[in-house]
Amino acid sequence: MTTAHRGDTAADGPAAEGPVADGPAADRTAAPSLPAPRPGGAGERAMQQRLGTAERADRFYAERTLGHLNTAMREFVARQDMFFLATAAGNGACDSSFRAGPPGFLRVLDERTLAYPEYRGNGVLASLGNIEENPHVGILLVDFFRDRVGLHVNGRARVVEDAAIRTTHPGLPVEQVPGRRAGVWVEVTVEEAYIHCSKHIPRLSRERGGQGADGRDRADRPGGAPGPGDGRRPGGDFFGVSADRP
Repeated sequence: MTTAHRGDTAADGPAAEGPVADGPAADRTAAPSLPAPRPGGAGERAMQQRLGTAERADRFYAERTLGHLNTAMREFVARQDMFFLATAAGNGACDSSFRAGPPGFLRVLDERTLAYPEYRGNGVLASLGNIEENPHVGILLVDFFRDRVGLHVNGRARVVEDAAIRTTHPGLPVEQVPGRRAGVWVEVTVEEAYIHCSKHIPRLSRERGGQGADGRDRADRPGGAPGPGDGRRPGGDFFGVSADRP
């Protein structure tokens, strides 16, 4: 999951932002700047050559990828109520997971930093465990409902105690909903951010399915998740795994 940055010299949408400076302006005028390293790993580049997409990939790197979150990206993140998370252990074993919460629960701390609260789950803690071994993470946010577009954010993550992150970011919200009071947060330093185009993203609509026993409309919960008293357990054995155990 390791990649070079894909963006500090990239064009930012229709109107290009200037290159992100790595040194004083005087240094840039004194000598010509070196070209940015080509993004991606050796396997990525080898497959581009093999399948004849290297030129197209270079255009994408140059025109659609940044090493930070621009204004449009930050606004997009603030509207989303779910994302997909990719992590890998130190031995390379991968895991993908889903995170959901109220809109903006993935917080933009600044143009190069994101953070999200780790809500109570099944207790396995696969993502957090992987991050402890290997900080490289991939985040994919997809808006299925309004813009029908996605945003990839790759970077390096670390696990931060709730009290510690509130010391540096006292404005973080305090959740009142049981099960959503985070003991720890995951803080992500952005290394690359780029679009996931709408070509294969279906347009979905949120179901207005009435209210759960907690009085909240199911559509106001990410994915229409059941609330307390809805008659089905979020962590139940939907796939019948228990019956297949010897």
